[in-house]
Amino acid sequence: MSRKWWAVLPAVLLLLAGCSSTGPSQGEPDGGADPTARPENPPSGRWQPRPGTRWQWQLDGKVDTGVDVPVYDIDGFENSAEVVDRLHARGRKVICYINAGAWEDFRPDRGAYPKSLLGDKNKGWNGEKWLDIRRLDTLRPIMAARMDMCRKKGFDAVEPDLTEGYRNHTGFPLKAADQLAFNRMLARLAHDRGLSIGLKNDLEQIPELVSDFDFAVNEQCAQFEECDALTPFVKKGKAVFHVEYELGRGDFCAEAKSLGLSSMRKRLALDAWREPC
Repeated sequence: MSRKWWAVLPAVLLLLAGCSSTGPSQGEPDGGADPTARPENPPSGRWQPRPGTRWQWQLDGKVDTGVDVPVYDIDGFENSAEVVDRLHARGRKVICYINAGAWEDFRPDRGAYPKSLLGDKNKGWNGEKWLDIRRLDTLRPIMAARMDMCRKKGFDAVEPDLTEGYRNHTGFPLKAADQLAFNRMLARLAHDRGLSIGLKNDLEQIPELVSDFDFAVNEQCAQFEECDALTPFVKKGKAVFHVEYELGRGDFCAEAKSLGLSSMRKRLALDAWREPC
């Protein structure tokens, strides 16, 4: 799901109110073992995060660059090249968040999408409508332009959101094959630009897509008892960046560590607050 605080439903706000504001100092290193797995056939000239790599995911608010982790995942539109440069100066790799599967009325490129591409509203996220991902020829230049933005700002990788539209009510008769074609198109666009790319959720298609993507990003696999589905990435020496919103760390960290996931608890708004495993 894309993460914008102003788009969250009132019910979600109640969830956020229940989160503790306490946690490790944002400038202190996380605990946990160092990554040890090596990637299978690591791509030449492209960053390959390994299992266990610690990370921060912040899509809301001014980025707190003081979190002592090697990887940041931040909004590609809302952050400048200067922010990326500051993180690089601290030795961080930086992932560029973009929405791939839905149109957003608050983005500067909103006029690039023909109306015929826009489907049903993405429920719970104001200003978003699902896209007809079958229209690869029309979407390819739009997605390419977004990834060009990521590259020009100096990002190391891209996290395209909403890459499992075929399992949602989009207004289009999407099939699994449509999703595979769209997701592989995104991977090619990223790799053509020297960017690594993460597969966001889409657990059912991991066996078919794990070789196309350089890492995974997952939300709530522990809550829904699905984390085992992410092991193909770990077995190939590729990081799985994972968050839970509702579970306490005691409910998921032990399993996450045993599986080699890079896990933490976050608020749904994805501000700077975090509780790493």
